[in-house]
Amino acid sequence: MNFPHIYYGGDYNPEQWGPETWEEDARLMQEAGVNLVSLGVFSWSKIEPEAGRYNFSWLDHVMDLLHKHGVSINLATPTASPPPWLVLSNPEILPVTIDGKKLWYGSRRHYCPHSPAFHERAKLLVTKLAEHVRGHPALTLWHVDNELACHISECFCDVSIGQFRAWLQQRYESLDKLNEAWGTNFWSQHYSQWEEVTAPLRTPASVNPSQHLDWLRFCSDSWVDVFTEQKKILKTITPDIPVTTNFMGFFKPLDYWTLAAQEDVVSNDSYPDPSDPDWMIYSGMMCDLVRSLRNGEPWLLMEQAPAQVNWRARNATKRPGIMRLGSYQALGRGGNGIMFFQWRASQSGSEKFHSAMLPHAGPASRTWREVKVLGTELGKLDALLSSRVRSEVGILFDWHNWWALEQSDKPSNELRLLPQLKALYAEFFRRNIPVDFIQAEADLSPYKLIVAPHLYLTSKAAGANIERYVAGGGTLFMTYFSGIVDRNDRVLLGGYPAAFRRTLGLWIEEFVVYMQSQSNTVITFDEQLYNCSQWSDIIHLEGAEALGHYQDDFFAGEPAVTRHQFGRGFSYYLGTELAPEGLSWLYDRICIDANVRPALSAPPRVEVTCRTDGAHTWLFALNHSDAHVNVRLPSQGVDLFSGASVNTLEMEPKGVAVIQLEGQV
Repeated sequence: MNFPHIYYGGDYNPEQWGPETWEEDARLMQEAGVNLVSLGVFSWSKIEPEAGRYNFSWLDHVMDLLHKHGVSINLATPTASPPPWLVLSNPEILPVTIDGKKLWYGSRRHYCPHSPAFHERAKLLVTKLAEHVRGHPALTLWHVDNELACHISECFCDVSIGQFRAWLQQRYESLDKLNEAWGTNFWSQHYSQWEEVTAPLRTPASVNPSQHLDWLRFCSDSWVDVFTEQKKILKTITPDIPVTTNFMGFFKPLDYWTLAAQEDVVSNDSYPDPSDPDWMIYSGMMCDLVRSLRNGEPWLLMEQAPAQVNWRARNATKRPGIMRLGSYQALGRGGNGIMFFQWRASQSGSEKFHSAMLPHAGPASRTWREVKVLGTELGKLDALLSSRVRSEVGILFDWHNWWALEQSDKPSNELRLLPQLKALYAEFFRRNIPVDFIQAEADLSPYKLIVAPHLYLTSKAAGANIERYVAGGGTLFMTYFSGIVDRNDRVLLGGYPAAFRRTLGLWIEEFVVYMQSQSNTVITFDEQLYNCSQWSDIIHLEGAEALGHYQDDFFAGEPAVTRHQFGRGFSYYLGTELAPEGLSWLYDRICIDANVRPALSAPPRVEVTCRTDGAHTWLFALNHSDAHVNVRLPSQGVDLFSGASVNTLEMEPKGVAVIQLEGQV
């Protein structure tokens, strides 16, 4: 996607207002520096009020008006909320829960992704819409549907189960291969004809985990198909207009690696909880994931809240400066557009108390003043559009592993990937060390350090890839319960972690899971003591050295943390959950081994990120603290807000600075 400037704007829903309000909106957008809006996301019933009768006059009026005021359009295919007439004529489009209950209209996302009737009407709508707006000078981007798989990620209707069966036939080709992959000799589950195969429905005991894993894959693929079906129509009619759909960060039901590969540009919706004092860590982690999904290409922050949302039990507002910090965090981590949900606060509906760029109070509001300041500032930053974030650390992340890890019947069914991932990521965040997310079978060579959190599900190719990486001089840090099963969730035999045993120089005899009241202590080689909990691997060394041992229990004195020289590289293994202080101690050693360091030192709670185009570096400094701080720059630079030359930043609480430096930092 070509970014002619930093995009700035939000979701615009003119169908909720009259033409007199449209005129005011266009004028205020121009005043605020808005240059892109998402249009028509939930407008199906406005565009097609009854089957086959299309009304584009209001859309023409709005698009012409916005173009006149310098606002480009990210036009949505409004399929996320089918109109009542379609449900009444084809009730079979409604999704069905695992308990056989039909979910009705009156909300949104009330369609089964496998419904032929839905696909027929959606394709007609998308075709008519694209043909009508083709060539309009304001049309800049297509926005397919909205937050795919949100609210309803799976459907258990008969059509869906039939489609699952067809998906399996294509994947496995024969029942013999399916039976082998699913281990159906367990509990007499062997299938002798395809008609016997069904979805993982309610059962008296646990469902087959391999069957359930394939079901999750099928559901994810089905939503990708919804996107690609519409994209094909749009690219046929408007081949020069890029196509996106909005992601939701670490959203479990949908494999974003697969979907991102089909997009022209990646976009994301980000709603961290501002009541969390560490909201910026999870928000930064989402930014890094979204940037990584298309190998570092620029991306769009499609939605964020200007102040507060409406869907938590208690909805904290973003206090002064927080919205600006979150916006610049996205830019500093590779974004080329900052947008919000939504432009004007709704008067009715379930989102009427969701904040907007233009609140119910109108321009006489704190939020509006902050929106205008941000728009003015972003207009000064077009020089960084061609720059990228460069990272020396890669974190392995895979949706299939996430699905498999969190299925039932594990040694600990309370082991959840995201809290563990956030704890590991936070150590890099606090050190201001940039991170990419990457798949285990991808090229690992650009990175000095690879982190593998709970890589429970793996493959021979991934094991060989990681082994080559370490042998060639890379540094690996892997955590417990990794290398346990293959891609069909079958245990890899030969001693845990079979896929990484040589690389790590150890094998694991058994897992010891702690009850909530239990813990242990790790004694390090330099006589530090750190609490550990949740889990302990019973580790036997096969070439690795112990950096720490367990102090208590029947395995007292056995290794808890290890380091192994393998070829020209090093591998670290953590067999337990260390307290934050212990994790920080371990990271100090890993980063030294990997020769990974931040671009500059900064005070606590000052986030520093860099973008570079080779000739210049743009340094972003975000002061998340409530104190005035000074940050010394690596060289003299230019403050892009003031135009002044600076060597040291004097930052106020919640302050932001964007500095242009010569060369790479």
